[in-house]
Amino acid sequence: MSFTNQQQAHESGIAKLVWAPPEYGDAVACICSDGSVSLWEELHDDSQSLIWKLCHLFEGAATARAVNLQFGLSSTALKMVVAYSDGHVKVYELLDPLELKKWQLQAEFQNVIDSVSRFGNPTCLSASIAWNPRRGDDQQFVLGFNSDLPQFNSAKIWEFEEDHQRWVPVAELALPEDKGERVHAVAWAPNIGRPYETIAVATCKGIAIWHVEQQADQDGRLSTKKVVLLSGHDGEIWQVEWDMSGMTLASTGADGMVRLWQCNLNGIWQEQAALDCCHAQD
Repeated sequence: MSFTNQQQAHESGIAKLVWAPPEYGDAVACICSDGSVSLWEELHDDSQSLIWKLCHLFEGAATARAVNLQFGLSSTALKMVVAYSDGHVKVYELLDPLELKKWQLQAEFQNVIDSVSRFGNPTCLSASIAWNPRRGDDQQFVLGFNSDLPQFNSAKIWEFEEDHQRWVPVAELALPEDKGERVHAVAWAPNIGRPYETIAVATCKGIAIWHVEQQADQDGRLSTKKVVLLSGHDGEIWQVEWDMSGMTLASTGADGMVRLWQCNLNGIWQEQAALDCCHAQD
């Protein structure tokens, strides 16, 4: 393996890296430890050598830092959602699929169902984002915060409303007694033939598996059902990921264990394996 070139992305440390979808070439978004966001792209220079160049620097807020970002694909354009430490969410849209430097801010909002003018801005330690992996006209993502204001925390599904050109919350993945729980991780399962969507939401209580209807009701809301709460981790859950089939969920956290979960033909969720990665032997 050889390096094409060496570039310093930021003067301070890098908190997170996210690759852009492969159809947009080799490009990676960086969240710096100061909360700024930049996008880097691998290009050919005049001598046809491959180099990495800064193609876009996204404007941040003076009082907030980016805590997470994820790319999402729709039938029309590449999108990027960025969550900030003050509870705000920004959605950017790529204007030209051949020019990764041409982005526009499509929307900015807070991760709440109701008006929050009386609550002020929270202090968010982290945020979890997952786009609906199904490509099509529907543009949806789920987002939850780990903050000091409960109204911001619960995982909410946001959908782009074409008629009014805005993002609206269409579902909240929390029971009434759990709406203030801090969200540590979310994952949207790939859907191969199911009549509903499946989303995993991790909080301090465990991993909730939710079924979400694909068609909205007359009020524009999606019906949801919490089918199970998976428990087994000793400590905070840091990450949840579905396999490509959307049938097996992997989870990991502070206990150093990787746990694999599956649903049997009777609809019962069970732990299929537990991997002790901290004490693995060669």
